[in-house]
Amino acid sequence: MPGGVDAVLLVLAASRPAWMLIYVSAATIGSTAGCIGLYRISRRAGKRALSRFSEARQKRVKSLLDRYDVLSVLVASVLPPPFPFKLFVVSAGVFRLNLLRFTLAIAGGRLFRYLLEGYLAARYGEHAKELLARYYPSIGIGLALLIIALFVGRTFLRRAEPRTALSDVEN
Repeated sequence: MPGGVDAVLLVLAASRPAWMLIYVSAATIGSTAGCIGLYRISRRAGKRALSRFSEARQKRVKSLLDRYDVLSVLVASVLPPPFPFKLFVVSAGVFRLNLLRFTLAIAGGRLFRYLLEGYLAARYGEHAKELLARYYPSIGIGLALLIIALFVGRTFLRRAEPRTALSDVEN
């Protein structure tokens, strides 16, 4: 099931479809601002902020942030509850992920998520909640896999470009 902001967005967009973009904008701005606040608190509070999470989860998220940087935050911001999104936000602050890149990842992920929910609510009204409860986990995971595939593809293309340039010079 969608979380609090998601549920309010669904109700509002279903009751006033013409205002859906306003609701989506407000939800995205509010969620992004809240995440920036938690990021800043986590940056100052240090590792104490992570003490609420198990050691295994902390290590796993640190590994993802070290390896995939902003991509891990972007994917986490799109995935539906009960995915531990706040763990990524707190970890990004503790491990000092670049604030601008963090903000863009959160805003982009949340915008996509809220646009999808808002569209479904405006189009299908009361049935949107049922549709999202049934299909959003699959949509969220599918989108996360697509983002990861694009990132991996881009990484391989970047690695291949210098080799191509070197082989052109050698010939």
